Amino acid sequence: MFRVHRSILLCVWLFMSLIVEGSVHEYKGERFVGKGNAFVVHGGSEGIYSGNHNENSVLPANGDSYIRFEKITFRRTREFSNFSSGLVQAIVFEVEDRELVGGSAYGGQRAVCCTADLAKLGVCSEGEIIHRPSTKDPSWPQVFGVSFNVDELVATFPSKSIQISSTGMYNLYFMHCDPNLKEVVVEGKTIWKNPSGYLPGRMAPLMRFYGFMSLAFVILGLFWFSQYARFWREVFPLQNCITLVITLGMFEMAFWYFDYAEFNETGIRPTGITLWAVTFGTIKLTVARLVILMVSMGYGVVRPTLGGLTSKVILVGVTFFVASEVLELVENVGTVSDLSGRARLFLVLPVSMLDAFIIIWIFRSLSATLNKLQAKRMMVKLDIYRKFTNALAVAVIVSVGWICYELYFKANDVYNERWQNAWVIPAFWRVLSFSLLCVICALWAPSQNSMRYAYSDDASDEFDRDDGTLTLIKPSTIPSKDGRSALEPRPVQASNGASNSDSEEDKRE
Repeated sequence: MFRVHRSILLCVWLFMSLIVEGSVHEYKGERFVGKGNAFVVHGGSEGIYSGNHNENSVLPANGDSYIRFEKITFRRTREFSNFSSGLVQAIVFEVEDRELVGGSAYGGQRAVCCTADLAKLGVCSEGEIIHRPSTKDPSWPQVFGVSFNVDELVATFPSKSIQISSTGMYNLYFMHCDPNLKEVVVEGKTIWKNPSGYLPGRMAPLMRFYGFMSLAFVILGLFWFSQYARFWREVFPLQNCITLVITLGMFEMAFWYFDYAEFNETGIRPTGITLWAVTFGTIKLTVARLVILMVSMGYGVVRPTLGGLTSKVILVGVTFFVASEVLELVENVGTVSDLSGRARLFLVLPVSMLDAFIIIWIFRSLSATLNKLQAKRMMVKLDIYRKFTNALAVAVIVSVGWICYELYFKANDVYNERWQNAWVIPAFWRVLSFSLLCVICALWAPSQNSMRYAYSDDASDEFDRDDGTLTLIKPSTIPSKDGRSALEPRPVQASNGASNSDSEEDKRE
């Protein structure tokens, strides 16, 4: 007979995929919003792992999981204080128990607050939240409340800790059913804790992930910087750009790890570290896209400069940086739930459109560069560019496939029941970009032959052509009058060509 008032709860749960909120949830004058026949303030939603609770302990110890209420107060204005009110209640429930909240009488309109018809059935008290006990644990959902006495301006919850003994996605709502309390505001805070710290359960795996990514960037950096130091005389501009991307990546991963570690330790997102992590990440993202674009145009390989395209590339880069920085700051430093869906869409669309534009530009430039290399028969450079094109094409195909999976994942996880696997979605994009960076590093790593892959407008480019263009001619056995054959210098050139061909093969290997 009882079903969840989904029209009331669903609109709030939809924000969960957007919220990046600390485990210390602060309420600073939050106002109740009318939803159906109830007035609601969303107090928080987090994935929490079950903890090792000692029933004899008074305060939660390390390793416990809990939701603690601290100094939660409800304030009303003096104008509406001349009456005693109904209960202002807090309800905490696991997402699988959502069907136990709300109901309807005789199949009529669903409601969260108990109506007169439901009260007549004796299943609830009029003016209170409708809920039924869980079959797994009759003490859940947890509901408790406080009311205002006549002329009382403030009502306060007693400090309370709710122990979490079962892993799940937990939701907290403050609700009341009294229209006369529409001006009431909530103040105070709740503290949500997992066994390993204050990181929300869906974010906790990311701290370890960023630790591994930091190590991966250090290993890549050691390889690249050692090669750079050994062959610094042979380095050309493109390799300097790759060095910058690796350096930015190392800083970004380190800042993200420390950001999550501090978050886990204190329960409050460290704004300074988060700001640095977001900024380094956005700069790296922008530089990486511009490097791929410049490589596709043949910069430093088949052309010495970008010429008239320089200003366009810089303009696209600056625009992409600004759009991405604003989006990342809002999602990580600010609270996305303060924005409506339309406002967030306004921030996401520019980044998505710029990304699509850059990808199209990259492949068009790659096509022109491949044609130019083919026409000039620069076979070694052509081989590298073909490998780069294949890697980029695979990355784009995998990205499209993952986007489809991500849409499917979110469409089938409206209530965040699969929160324990949600960290994989942002982690995948980090791994994919790092893999593409590794491919670029492998193709253009500094070596003793690096300059052979750089732009050159002299005849040395002839050595980039395949072996079929160099003919080995045997020296004549008949000496000339001066004791030397007129054709003898030519085998030396052929020998040099063959030697260079060998070095080309080594490079390919």
